[in-house]
Amino acid sequence: MSEFREPIVFTGSGIVCGAGGSVAEVWEKLSSGETAVRTFSQFDPSKWPVQVASEVLLSDRELVSDRKLHKTISRTDMFGIYATERALEGSGLPAFRDALPDEDQAEWNDRTGLVVGTGGGNYKSNYDFLPLMTEAEAAPEGALHHFGKELGNQVTPMWLLKNLPNNVLCHVGIRGQYKGTNACITNQCSSGILAVAEAAYLIENGEGDRLAAAGHDSPFEPEMVYYYHKLGLMSGAAPRPFDGARDGTVFGEGAAALVLEKESEAKARGAEILGEFLGFGCCNEATGIVDLADDGNGVSRAIEEALAHAGIAKEEVGLICAHGNGNQASDRTEAMGIRRVFGENIPPVTAFKWCYGHLIAASGIADIVMTLESLKQGLVPGIATLDEVDPVIGEFPVSNRNHRIDGKIALIICRGFGGMNTVVAVRA
Repeated sequence: MSEFREPIVFTGSGIVCGAGGSVAEVWEKLSSGETAVRTFSQFDPSKWPVQVASEVLLSDRELVSDRKLHKTISRTDMFGIYATERALEGSGLPAFRDALPDEDQAEWNDRTGLVVGTGGGNYKSNYDFLPLMTEAEAAPEGALHHFGKELGNQVTPMWLLKNLPNNVLCHVGIRGQYKGTNACITNQCSSGILAVAEAAYLIENGEGDRLAAAGHDSPFEPEMVYYYHKLGLMSGAAPRPFDGARDGTVFGEGAAALVLEKESEAKARGAEILGEFLGFGCCNEATGIVDLADDGNGVSRAIEEALAHAGIAKEEVGLICAHGNGNQASDRTEAMGIRRVFGENIPPVTAFKWCYGHLIAASGIADIVMTLESLKQGLVPGIATLDEVDPVIGEFPVSNRNHRIDGKIALIICRGFGGMNTVVAVRA
């Protein structure tokens, strides 16, 4: 039996990534087997060892209409604001609030909150200082003296505001007057999926009546590409999860968001229910920053915890959306962890990073959004880049073709540096 006293449901979703600016657009790419991984354009790819990524193609004005706001937020913030506001609009909550009597709106706002996951800042936040640092090295009065004297002239004082990790949380709250409980989570790849779980438990604990959860990131930048490449994690083409020829992952950029509320409230206002949050599992393998447990122990423990919290049996699971980042060790140990739980009766497994790249902090929540759409459509999207399952993995229920879903419950797996393993269970 679920540990929640009352079902907590999803009533709105939003997404923006290289595959599109709506759930419908991204679904079209996933279901038709079309990848959004292409030669990147934000900087010259010719001198870089990795030359592909999944870039968001929407303009800044399409993402955030207020041009004045563009001066004080970063690219990743624009993604987060866009996805969160699309999810809120889709839920119908702003329109519902605006129709309330004036005296009731203040209390409603006080019980409406936000939880946002972010990667916690990328190297690009320091790029504004690089020209001055180079100039200071050649200054006759000394590098430190010149740097201090010229800092205010060459680096805008708005730098700090532009790089705050909680910008999405703040600006969505200000723009929508959502004054309830809020939190900003910075835990690399797992940030977005942790935001969803945190939102559910805040509602369960009575700290809010309705919350928007979001994850956003823009990891695609020169230093991140170079360092991930040096770690041996990057591919030169769209990821090939669980394939014998897989050779790494590819960066994507974007955001995703979900609105969560009690089922009784959603039904009372006639909202469309996208699905139900059932449970959550999270554990750490404690193996190192990039090392993984060879037996898949972290994945299996997170799955078992999610099933226990959801109060469901493993036989009820009809679909698994795997982390599936295309890296040799990650895919192999993820498959082992899944097999430790399900044995030879593994439900259909798919993964989405082949389509829109690895969104880092937004990856887990983006996968939840698209898994809910998969359940709604009754279809498991195939992994279009899969040719042949790695023999080391063995028999594993992945395919490059779409097929129908038998069941209403899905698990979404998200993994991160430092041995993080997170799993969310949802029901259509």
